[in-house]
Amino acid sequence: MNHILQKLGLYQPNWLTDPRFTKPALLIMGVWGVGSIMIIFLAALQDVPRTLYEAAEIDGANALKRFFYITLPGISPAIFFQLIMGIINNFQYFTQAYLMIGSSTGGGLNVVSGGAENSLLFYALYLYQNAFNLFKMGKASAMAWILFVVVAVVTAVVFKTQDRWVSYGEE
Repeated sequence: MNHILQKLGLYQPNWLTDPRFTKPALLIMGVWGVGSIMIIFLAALQDVPRTLYEAAEIDGANALKRFFYITLPGISPAIFFQLIMGIINNFQYFTQAYLMIGSSTGGGLNVVSGGAENSLLFYALYLYQNAFNLFKMGKASAMAWILFVVVAVVTAVVFKTQDRWVSYGEE
């Protein structure tokens, strides 16, 4: 990335040790995982019946109305699935920060650190550090239960609201 920025004559940040750039580095790294999400959305888009679009066009619906009244309801199960998976995965955000901290500390992955100025100290990483670096198993266990309860509550709220916005075909 810095090589490209250098060729463009732009500033090349130290992505792993500058706290202003650690989160953008994680965002850039996260772009690699978007492909599988797009495959699910592509499959959902291909499942929306073309006859609905044709009927809406005959009735005079513009592109915006077709999107909001046909496309979004048609792919809402995929949106719901991705929302649930995103909630669960993001509450457990660990691996990327763990690897970045290890590479920024010279490969010492057992360092008790949250990266530059603790800018990468996510909850799951803090839980891991308490358990396996500081050997505070009781605290780490309590933190894991709190994480479980929070994820379960947020997921339950999304499941409770799904009947308002998720449309399953012929219903």
